Parts: sequence; C-alpha cells; structure tokens
Amino acid sequence: MLLVYNSLARRKMEFLPLKEGEVGMYVCGPTVYDMSHIGHARSAVAFDVIYRYLKYKGFNVKYVRNYTDVDDKIINRAREEGLSSKAVAERYIKHFDDDMSALGITLPDYRPKATETIKEIVELIKILIDKGHAYVIEYEDHKGACNSDVYFRVRSFNDYGKLSGKNIEELEAGARVDVDIRKEDPLDFALWKASRSGEPSWKSPWGNGRPGWHIECSAMSKKFLGDTIDIHGGGKDLIFPHHENEVAQSEAATGKPFVRYWLHNGFVNIEQEKMSKSLGNIILIRDALRIFHPEVIRLLFLSSHYRNPIDYSEKNLKDMESGLNRAYLTLERIDKFIAAAKQVDKGIDEGSLNGIEQEVHSKSSGILGDFIRAMDDDFNTAKTIGYVFDLLRSVNRFLDDRTALKSNTAPRVLAGIRTNLEDIKEVLGIFITPPAEYLKDRKKRFLASSGLKLSYIQGLMEERAEARRLKDFKRADGIRETLYRKGVILEDTTEGTVWTVKD
Repeated sequence: MLLVYNSLARRKMEFLPLKEGEVGMYVCGPTVYDMSHIGHARSAVAFDVIYRYLKYKGFNVKYVRNYTDVDDKIINRAREEGLSSKAVAERYIKHFDDDMSALGITLPDYRPKATETIKEIVELIKILIDKGHAYVIEYEDHKGACNSDVYFRVRSFNDYGKLSGKNIEELEAGARVDVDIRKEDPLDFALWKASRSGEPSWKSPWGNGRPGWHIECSAMSKKFLGDTIDIHGGGKDLIFPHHENEVAQSEAATGKPFVRYWLHNGFVNIEQEKMSKSLGNIILIRDALRIFHPEVIRLLFLSSHYRNPIDYSEKNLKDMESGLNRAYLTLERIDKFIAAAKQVDKGIDEGSLNGIEQEVHSKSSGILGDFIRAMDDDFNTAKTIGYVFDLLRSVNRFLDDRTALKSNTAPRVLAGIRTNLEDIKEVLGIFITPPAEYLKDRKKRFLASSGLKLSYIQGLMEERAEARRLKDFKRADGIRETLYRKGVILEDTTEGTVWTVKD
C-alpha cells in the first residue's frame, strides 16, 4: 500500500488514483526570466523520483510540468536587454532544460507553455465570469484607450483557504496580493491583465492582454489531465497564494475536486540561511555542477525526506561526495571481482553460505523489499539510501575477507548485489554511472579544483617506481607521503601502481 502525505488533508493517506492504474501528475515549473537555481533542482529531483517510482509500481503516469513564459519579470528582463519577451523566455527555457538534463531529470510527458495555452485560459475565465466568480474592470489608460482586467472574486468561493489553512477573514492585502483600488476586494486576484504598450498581448473578449499567473496552471492541468488530477506538486512556498488560488478558480469553474493529493517539497537553505536574492546567496544549478558531480547533488537532496528542509552547504556536499565516492569504489571492486571470477571460471556452488558471506547475501536478497517499504511510506528516499549504504559497507568487509572470497559462491553473491540494486538505481537516479567513468570524472574534478596537473602526479609516480627498483624505499615512501598530503593516494596492485583521490 502506497502512502502519501496530502498537504490538503495534512496527513498521510493511501494513494488511490481516480482511475485504477493511471496517474495524472502536474508539477509547477519555472518562471523563465533567469537562470535556474538549486531550489528548482530540489523540486525537480523530488518529483522526478516520485514519477519514476510510480512508474516502477506499474502505474501509467501522465506527467505535466509547465513553463511560465509570460510574466512581469520576463517583460522587465526583456526591456533591460532590448529583446522580446519571447526571446528571453526561450533562452531561459533552454538553460533550464540543459540544467535538468545535466541532473538526470526525466523529461515529463508534457511541458506546456502559458503562451501556448491562451485559448484554454480564455475559455476558463469565461466560465468563471458566467458563474459569477469573476468580474471585468474596464478603464481608460493615459492615452484614452479602453482596457479591461479580469479578477477572481475570492469570497465567492466558500472553501478559500482550505489548502493553506488561512482564514479568509484574517487575510490582509500585502506583498503577495495585488493591491488595486479598482478591485471589489483587496484579496481578489487577476485572471487577465490588459497589456501596456510594448508588452506581449493576445486577443480576448476583454481586449488585448495576457493571463495572470495562477490561471495558467488551472488551464494547463485541465487541458492535459482533466478537471480532477491525482497529484499536484511544487515547493511549499507555492501553497499560498498560488496553489490556493488554483484550487479556488478550478473548483469554482468545474464544481469538482481539483486535486486528490497535494505534494509539496521542503525549502533549501544555504549554510543554514534562507536562500533569497536579498541575501545574495542564490546558487545556480550550473555553478553547482561545475564543482560537484550531478549524482552528488541528487544524493544530497534524496538523503533527506522530500518534505523536509535541507541545508545546502559545502560540508554537506563534501559528505555526500565522500559517501558516493566510497559507493562507486565498492561497485568497482564488485565488478572487478566478478570479471576476474569469470576469467578463472570458478563456477557456482549452491552450498551453504557462512559468516560475512551470509550477511551480505541476506541484505542483498532483502534490499528490494526494504526499498519498496521505504518508498511506499511517502517516498522515503533517505531510508532507501541508508539501506544501500549499509549493504555496501557489508560488501566491503566481505571483499576484505580473503577467506570468504575463496568461496565458490562469492561471484554469485556479488552478482546478485548488482542485480538487486538495478531497480533502486533507476528510481533514485544515483549509482547509475559506470564506476570507471564516475571515478575518472572524480579525478578530473579533483585536478581542476586542486590545481595539480596530471603530468606532475605521473612524474612523481615514475620517480617512485624508479626508487623502488633501486630499493630506495625511503625515497619511495617520501613520494607517496608528498602526494598523500596533496590529496592523492597511491595503491600498488598486481597490474601496477594506480592513483585515487583522498576524501
């Protein structure tokens, strides 16, 4: 039984979609006026894993994530740069898509734009006006031209505030509510705005204009998923007013429940401070990816429950990087052992397993069940990752035990681990890089951040090899220590000396 925390009910509930076996999921996407930051990444990773897991459970999922490509911020950026709003939006859509690809985010089934949904937006506003939930304000601009705005009557929807828990009588016009003396009520919000000179506009029954922010998501979700959708997701900062307003306008128009399950991801803090432009601590996705492997960033987000706040700090990222490095070194050891075992044709003995071999086999055999139980409990990725790392720690003890490795069953046990981790890897989107490729990338990032050159390391390794040939072990040990202090570990193997990065 899959349980999800429903923000509307404020409790965990059994997940039962409207149509058996099918799931309609809508997640609020970015307003494309600037580069994407790690707050966007946190939401994208959370719902990417939820999408993957629902599909793993056998649901036919229709996933929609929108682009807000017409907005005051986009218009202002276009003015600053002397470009059209469309040019600005398209540029940042591409940047966002590139960032999502780099993070390994699965493409949603539909990625609609507000500007491509004008017809549906206008139709929805007409319904709201006809039902008395919206009204038109006509006025003359400074040039004497007639313009019209359309507003939603908040007090016409009796359940306003049910998602956010806000009492309508206590709500006051503030920074997040448009203040306009022409409105019937300070809490009423814009559905359609008359366009000013030089702004993008579309024809409507109320004159040329553009949609308000909230109406676009109601129109797009209705277009692709119908009147009632199973899952609506986004960051907790969107609960009010954005998602509250979506509920009001959608249910006022259709008379049906808008969303069955509301899912919201937690905030991202930077070094224990709220991330905000006013504090100047916004971290762009692409800047983070220049320093850390994409899977390190995914691991940071997934090591905490998606509903909890998370602290994006250098220490936390370094800890994630160290853990991921150890995991990949273990996976590489497994792969090398299996490859060597095939070469010597050890065969498979179905005899009894003992000691550490039994421990590893038991954890490996049970990890899929542990994974499903954790993910069925409101997508608990943190617990899942804990199970994986616990298994890999046992594997390392097994691989360090020469007696255990002499067992004919060792290759089968280790091959079973690789098989049992496949589904988990695909859902989480981590541990999916071939170990050799990941470790090569690790070295490349280390060289870039440390300032060391590969030729310098290789030169010292050659000097050490010569010192060992001459039995000058003091010199050889000195070279090893010099490189160790610089973050390089030398390992002597049967195939020669190799270097790895010290955590």
